[in-house]
Amino acid sequence: MARPKATNPRTKAANVRLTEEERSEIEAAAAAQGYGSLSEYFRALHAQFSQVEEPGLGPKRTNPRDFPAKLLRPFHKTEHGEILWGDSRSYLLNKAKENSVDLIMTSPPFGLVRKKSYGNEDADRYCDWFRPFAEGAHRVLKDTGSLVIDIGGAWVPGQPTRSLYHFKLLVMLVEEYGFHLCQEHYWFNPSKLPTPAEWVNVRRVRVKDAVNTVWWLSKTPFPKANNKRVLQPYSKSMKHLLKNGYKAKLRPSGHDISDKFNKDNGGSVPPNLLAIANTESNGRYQDNCRAENIPIHPARFPAQLPEYFIRFLTDPGDLVVDPFGGSCVTGVVAENLKRRWTCCELSEEYLLGARARFEPTLQPLPKDRGIPYEIASPCALPVNEEEVPLFADGGAQRPASMRKKASSKIAAE
Repeated sequence: MARPKATNPRTKAANVRLTEEERSEIEAAAAAQGYGSLSEYFRALHAQFSQVEEPGLGPKRTNPRDFPAKLLRPFHKTEHGEILWGDSRSYLLNKAKENSVDLIMTSPPFGLVRKKSYGNEDADRYCDWFRPFAEGAHRVLKDTGSLVIDIGGAWVPGQPTRSLYHFKLLVMLVEEYGFHLCQEHYWFNPSKLPTPAEWVNVRRVRVKDAVNTVWWLSKTPFPKANNKRVLQPYSKSMKHLLKNGYKAKLRPSGHDISDKFNKDNGGSVPPNLLAIANTESNGRYQDNCRAENIPIHPARFPAQLPEYFIRFLTDPGDLVVDPFGGSCVTGVVAENLKRRWTCCELSEEYLLGARARFEPTLQPLPKDRGIPYEIASPCALPVNEEEVPLFADGGAQRPASMRKKASSKIAAE
C-alpha cells in the first residue's frame, strides 16, 4: 500500500556551512534540551522566532509538532504531582489533555532590560515569545479554570519611563486569545531594592517600584472561585464595631450601610493588594542548594502568593500547573493543599535544588501569618520645600554634586 502523501512534507534544506566547533556546540545544545536530532532542534528554533503577525491574517499559529511531548522527561514524582524537565510548550501543546487543568499559576521570565541568569526575553518581542504559551494555556484550561500570571514591570532603556510590555501582554491575551480579565491583583513587596538606582537613588526623579501586577484571567467570564477561602482577620475598628454594634445609616459617599454590616462573617474580604514579604534568604531549599553547590533560583515568589490563588480558585484534587516551575514553589504549595500538580522547568540545576522541597519530607507551608510590615502614609515625614527644589530638567542630567565626583574620579585615574 502506497504511503499517504504528507500534508506538510519536510523537504531537504539547503546546505549550512558550520565549523566542527559550531556543529558540536549546536548538537550539545540540542541534546541538553532533549531534541533527538538537529532537524527537530532547528524546527523548534524556527517556531520560536517566527511568531509574527502577518498583515490581515492575525498572529501566526504555533505548530504543535514543533514541541513533541517526548521532549519532556520525568524528573520527580510525589503523592499528588510531578516535576517535568523540559520545555513547557511541549506540555501545554501536546502532553496535557485538552480542558484538563483547573489553574495555571505561574511567573514567566520578565521582559527586563538587564539579562538574568534564568533567561528572560526583551520587552519589545515579549508578546511574540509568549504566543505558544498563550495557545497552550487556552487549550488545556477547563472552562471553569483560571490563568494567573505574576509579572513585573520594566523600564525603557536609558530613560526614566516604564515599558508597557506587560500591559500589551494582557491586551493580547484578551483580544487575540479570548481570555477574560477577571481581576487584576498587585503583589506589594516593599523589600524590593530601589531599582533602577540611577533614577531612584542618584537622580531622585522616581520612587521605588514595589509591586508586581498579577493578571487573573479565565476562558469564560465565570470561573469557579470563592473569596471566603481567603478571608483576612478583621481590623481593630471592625472588631470594635462587631462587639459594640453599628447603627445603620447613609454614609457621605452615598453608600447605604444596613444593619447587616455588623454581621460576623469570620473575616474580611481581602483587597486585590497582596502584601507579602519576600525576604527569605535561608531555609531548607537554600541550605540544600548551598550544601550541594547548586545555583539558587534568583526569582522565587513567596509560597503565600500561589497559596492565595490555589485556595481561592481550586478544590482538593484539582490540577494546578506551573509552566515556568523554577524551584517549584507552586508545586510544594499544591502538594501541601492536596491538589494534583505539574511543574515544568528547562533548567536541570534549578530542579536539582527544587527536589529538596519534597525530600526527605514535604516542606510545610509558612507558619508565620502576621503582618510583616507597616505601610506608611504618604508624606508622613515633614519637608522644607524651599530646601528641596524640584529637578527642573526631570533628571535628564545627574545632580551637579554627582558630576563633580565623576569628573574627579576620572582625573585621578
